[in-house]
Amino acid sequence: MQLTHNMDSEKIEQDRLYQDMGLSDEEFEKIKTILGRRPNFTETGIFSVMWSEHCSYKTSKPLLRKFPTEGPNVLQGPGEGAGVIDIGDEQAVVFKVESHNHPSAVEPYQGAATGVGGIIRDVFSMGARPIALMNSLRFGPLTTNRTKYLFSEVVAGIAGYGNCVGVPTVGGEVQFDDSYEDNPLVNAMCVGLINHDEVQKGIAAGIGNTILYAGPPTGRDGIHGATFASDDLAEDSNKDRPAVQVGDPFMEKLLIEACMEVIHSDALVGMQDMGAAGLTSSASEMASKAGTGLEMNLDLVPQREQNMTAYEMMLSESQERMLLCVKAGREQEIIAIFEKYGLKSVPVGKVIEEKVFRIKHHDEVVADIPVDSLADDAPVYHMPSKEAAYYQAFQQIDVQTPAVNHHGETLKQLLQRPTIASKEWVYDQYDSMVQTNTVVTPGSDAAVVRIKGTDKALAITTDCNSRYIYLDPEEGGKIAVAEAARNIVCSGAKPLGLTDGLNFGNPTNPEIFWQMEKSVDGMSAACKALQTPVISGNVSLYNQSKGKSIYPTPVVGMVGLHESTAHITPSFFQKTGDNIYLIGETKNEFGGSELQFIQDGKYEGKAPHLDLTIEAERQEKMLSLIRQGKIQSAHDLAEGGLGVALAESLFSSEALGAEVTLTGDATVALFSETQSRFLVTVKPEHQAAFEDVFADAARLGQVTADNQLTVTANNEMILQEDAAALKALWKGAIPCLLKSKA
Repeated sequence: MQLTHNMDSEKIEQDRLYQDMGLSDEEFEKIKTILGRRPNFTETGIFSVMWSEHCSYKTSKPLLRKFPTEGPNVLQGPGEGAGVIDIGDEQAVVFKVESHNHPSAVEPYQGAATGVGGIIRDVFSMGARPIALMNSLRFGPLTTNRTKYLFSEVVAGIAGYGNCVGVPTVGGEVQFDDSYEDNPLVNAMCVGLINHDEVQKGIAAGIGNTILYAGPPTGRDGIHGATFASDDLAEDSNKDRPAVQVGDPFMEKLLIEACMEVIHSDALVGMQDMGAAGLTSSASEMASKAGTGLEMNLDLVPQREQNMTAYEMMLSESQERMLLCVKAGREQEIIAIFEKYGLKSVPVGKVIEEKVFRIKHHDEVVADIPVDSLADDAPVYHMPSKEAAYYQAFQQIDVQTPAVNHHGETLKQLLQRPTIASKEWVYDQYDSMVQTNTVVTPGSDAAVVRIKGTDKALAITTDCNSRYIYLDPEEGGKIAVAEAARNIVCSGAKPLGLTDGLNFGNPTNPEIFWQMEKSVDGMSAACKALQTPVISGNVSLYNQSKGKSIYPTPVVGMVGLHESTAHITPSFFQKTGDNIYLIGETKNEFGGSELQFIQDGKYEGKAPHLDLTIEAERQEKMLSLIRQGKIQSAHDLAEGGLGVALAESLFSSEALGAEVTLTGDATVALFSETQSRFLVTVKPEHQAAFEDVFADAARLGQVTADNQLTVTANNEMILQEDAAALKALWKGAIPCLLKSKA
């Protein structure tokens, strides 16, 4: 059968049509060398998506190799749909984070919704049942109509999909900054549970075995979505709307249940979802990983629209579709399972010995490509790196203590900053209780989900302070990992590992690549020190428009294990008379802080310093004391410092208050953002045992019954505020901004 050229291959080269698909001149020449001829239009499209940054990590791969990815409990590291970590009793946790930034900027509801759908498929394609969702979101200031629209629609999209699919959204984080004005970030994380013997791989092994397509028909939505995510966002976003997919959570719910049944059949060889680059990536990757070839007939692919070309079918990113490799002769067993759930499943191809990716359409071969060339031969670029011009200038800025005349008023301002303020408006839209396993709901340091049938639970968090990373990418990278681990430990769980969502600007800018490089260095160092391997992740680059880049935002999604539900620790004060302690020395560190922005309208100077040895030691001691039942509550100190942490610790109760005495400079003590600090409460009878372990912890005071936050420094009362009034400001800030006229 002759290879067909559905567009003159000479014209593709002469008119450089490949450039519109995201391929460079050098890359096109490399493709010609691999094929020994010019590619046709379909082949050019296939190479363009598989060699896009989104699929091949061609500029980030040298950096990703720096991450520690192995550990005694890691069953599956990066390279499959999601990572897998052993949690004992022949069970494992499966998790991954992925971005859907560009689609969410163009079509926020569907962009966010399909981001959720895609990450759920990554998890159940491994054979795991999805049990929890998290997210990490970034927007511009809530002062423009466009940002309010993007924020509202993204949250609605996450809620609309997650609530309908029946997976609880148990928490996340939202931050607001000028740098995200044109480029919001939408990172979705999914966590699943699996038995060791049910872990699936996305492979197409066994010569003659059948390739099955499962799910709804293929349409024209999302074509070139992977390429769209690998370029700067266009100023005219309407032109990018065709690259945004449309999701159906009810279809996905059926798909989950069908796949959960399919994994128990020994007729199944491998399974992978059709995510970025659709049929192209799933089919070619499954064959390449198995060391086989794959032949597919597009006439057999269910089609939602008429007269679809091979190019459109191969590059479509229509949602809720899976590709399976099934033992020859046993196809009907698998098809019957899908039919039981009302889902279409049809054979569309077979595994072949010849290591090629061969596509047929209307009795013609429309693509014939060496299968390994799509993954293994993708170019890898070692990009030039140059220290950002601002960095040395920031390092030279003298450390100064902000002038604060009224600490109570400053605390009120901080509590109303959208990044610090209550996100209740967001998570009230999420169903966090579906599946009835959620123990700690959104709003705490980490969400906690129990593992049914055991006394164990999982703690989950997402974290990243991008201001610190902007000021000092390496130090900020350490902080992102350490803060996530701190939140897990505060909940009473041992950190297991992490998934990362690396969101940056244009990597061809040497200063942006330097931010990437240094962030990864800092994150890797923290992962090693805290023994939290990176088991999965996602890279999202080109997050910039009009020449303006986002802050470097490498999101960390972390999961921890509670060996007993008795270890689950709240982040709020619990009982009158409990002693309040601050663990960790406070320094004059305000670079990148919320207080700095309130006073100066910008972030500059040095980021807070992090000592990884001290961090690891404190986390270990904290976890030991929590497991011994010696700590009543534990809260990580983050944005806004001790003042915000004290206030937040009172917001779960209408009765409790706190009387606190500070030493040294009151502004530093209350609002510095020094790292590696914990705010804990301890029963009086456990005071001696606690102080034996944390001899340098400062006893600040005690929990009271008057619902007042009273702070004394240097024999002078500097703050006395009604906790209920503070809570009202904190809770009302985001709804108030959304209602105000821009």
